[in-house]
This record gives sequence, C-alpha cells and structure tokens, in this order.
Amino acid sequence: MKVCIFASGSKGNCTYIETKNHHILLDMGKNKKYIVDSLKAIGVDPKAIDIILISHGHADHISALESFLKRYKPKVCIPKEMFDSLENISDYDNTLFYTDNIDLGDIVIKTIKSSHNAIASRNFIIEEDGTSIVQITDTGYIKSKYFNILKNRDIYLIESNHDIEMLTHGPYPEWLKRRVLSDEGHLSNQASGFYLSKLIGDKTKKVYLMHLSEINNNSDIALETVKSVLSEYDIPFEDIKCAEQDNISEVIEI
Repeated sequence: MKVCIFASGSKGNCTYIETKNHHILLDMGKNKKYIVDSLKAIGVDPKAIDIILISHGHADHISALESFLKRYKPKVCIPKEMFDSLENISDYDNTLFYTDNIDLGDIVIKTIKSSHNAIASRNFIIEEDGTSIVQITDTGYIKSKYFNILKNRDIYLIESNHDIEMLTHGPYPEWLKRRVLSDEGHLSNQASGFYLSKLIGDKTKKVYLMHLSEINNNSDIALETVKSVLSEYDIPFEDIKCAEQDNISEVIEI
C-alpha cells in the first residue's frame, strides 16, 4: 500500500491511499484543483480514483466532493445517515452504503465511530495483505473498546489538533474552546500521545500527526509533546512527523 497526505488542517483535509487494485481518497477538503494537482504531482491520474471515503460532513472534509464527483464519478462509500445529510450530492447514484465494514474483495476497510459534532462520523482502518493504515481525526476521544482492532498497525495518521495551554489562553471565544476540548471536539497533543502509547506496536513504521490547528498549535510543540508522552510510557518510537495544511507529504509505501 501507499499513502500520501495532501492536506490536513482546518482549511481542508484529504489523504490518498493506493492498494493493488484501488485508488482511494479519504476526505475531500480544499478544492478540486488542489486535489487534482496533488494527484498529478505523485504520478496518479485523477481518473484512476475509484473510491472516496468521507469521515464526516464538515466543510473542511467535503468542500471538493461535489465538483470531483461530477467530473470523475468514483464510488462514494458512506453511511446512509451521513449521505442523507449531504444535500449537494443527494442525487448521486454511484454510492455504497455501509454500517461498519466495507468489503471490496481484495481489501477490507474497517470503520469505527468517532466522537465528533457531526452526523455518523467515522474513522478508518484500511487493510491489505497483512498491512494496514489507520486514520483517526476529528474526535474528542477514542473509545477503549476499539483499542484491540487499532493496536499494532503499520501506519497511524492521528489527530493532534491543539496544545491545551495555547487553546485555553488563545483568541477563541469560550464556547468554541469548550467545544474543541469536549468529548465531541478534537484530540489534543497530550491525548494523541496517550492514545499512541496504547496503540504503537512492533509492526508500526510511521506516525503522522494530523489536523494541527494553525492558531492553537504548531508542529514543534506537537512533536515535542507527543514524544514526551511516549517517553513517559517507555515507548522509544521516533518516526513521527506532522502533516501540513498546504503541502503534500512524502509518499509512504508499506
């Protein structure tokens, strides 16, 4: 499998995942041109995209969805409740509705319910031939019942949205601070480190910290905090990077 993060942050989110037989986009934030240009930059024809996964219906995850579907017509895999809430694609026919897992024959996409203020929000585990990629973003916490299926995966793309002190003393209004910090908000750097301490295993090759706030976080603080928490739990894992809002990541191959 291959994975490349095209954009991650409050202005747009999109991740590309490639398997032997599928070319997948996970979330469709930013705009169609940015996504098409990013695909071409790593040598992928946009027409090759055959699967789109949407984590939830907030604008920074779906802003390019309608225009991309009109041009390229891939299959959208989505819970029925989420689809019903997306009025701009209510007449789109090439849709696969799922409840928990998505079986595409050669790959299995396991979905877990996230805790976010959005209808039917999901996170994903994509598996092929014993390798796997986990993406967990836009959630206030991770339910412990999911730890077993999330543990010891090859790649983790995990939210590290805010530094608690920066958020607490920052410019956000109090209601927004409460929402971000709530169980239906976003994972802090500290929380991201804690969850990684429960999930990283001997198979784990790389971690990318996702959805960093431009106002309440920065990459240096996120990396320092997460690594410090892992050190507290005696986990000597160092291959951790931060995804960026406007620059595509390396192409990771596993």
